[in-house]
Amino acid sequence: MTPAGNLERVLTRGHFAVTAECGPPRGADPDAIRRKGDLLKGHVDAANVTDNQTAVVRMSSMASCLILKDMGLDPVLQMTVRDRNRIALQSDVLGASALGIRNILCLTGDHQSFGDHPGAKNVHDIDSVQLIDTLRTMRDEGKFLSGQEIKGRPGIFIGCVENPFADPFEIRALRLAKKVRAGAQFVQTQCVFNIEKFTRWMEMVRDIGTHEKAYILAGVTPMKSPGMARYMKNSVPGMDVPDHLIERMGSVPKEKYRDEGIAICLETIDAVRNIEGIAGIHIMAIEWEDIVPEIVKQADLIPRP
Repeated sequence: MTPAGNLERVLTRGHFAVTAECGPPRGADPDAIRRKGDLLKGHVDAANVTDNQTAVVRMSSMASCLILKDMGLDPVLQMTVRDRNRIALQSDVLGASALGIRNILCLTGDHQSFGDHPGAKNVHDIDSVQLIDTLRTMRDEGKFLSGQEIKGRPGIFIGCVENPFADPFEIRALRLAKKVRAGAQFVQTQCVFNIEKFTRWMEMVRDIGTHEKAYILAGVTPMKSPGMARYMKNSVPGMDVPDHLIERMGSVPKEKYRDEGIAICLETIDAVRNIEGIAGIHIMAIEWEDIVPEIVKQADLIPRP
């Protein structure tokens, strides 16, 4: 039996979990990821490493995860189906498990047209739900997609993402249920700004019992400025930033943007903690990892279990 990672232990023991993103550098300097790891260590239960986020070339998630693991953090390996076929994906699952990387988050991946190599060919040999099912099959049945036996099953904790705010809203809870049936054990959501809509989504999730079958972590993001808030509302697909938050960010002097963004983030954390079925938060402080310790402390989420 493969020992559970820290994130799985925290969740299965009923503690309120805290994870955060740790974006890899656009280069080969390992100290770039170590500096971010130092900021997160002791403040989060696990650190997500993105997989060429926004379709921009970065240090591989696998290598970055290993650096964080060597520092004593519990990494979450993000794995997209955009860049690899089923052979490469299954190979990476085996490699991650062999290196002691227990958490794998399954995603589709941002379209290459948004990144720095818009002419690149995507793969999408399988989709994210099929990837979830593939990981479950490898772990629980000890078989590859080909049906052949695995000699040494991977020990993994399977995660997925979900956007409660995308259209059509009415199917979002059912979409999550499909991923959980495929094998997802933990869920990290899109950034929550519209708490009323998120609360309605969680009601639908509870109505079909999905909250009892997977651990749901609500995504939170501190806003740096009114411009960032407007950009997320207008330019990021599936993002729901209410106008009153944009107005609130714009109502304070520039030197107060940081404090106001943190205040909104803390209010969001407080709100989602009181929603039945929420097992933790996932902090997405994009290229602002140094703010994570402050948020976790002010949210009274220190010490970590």
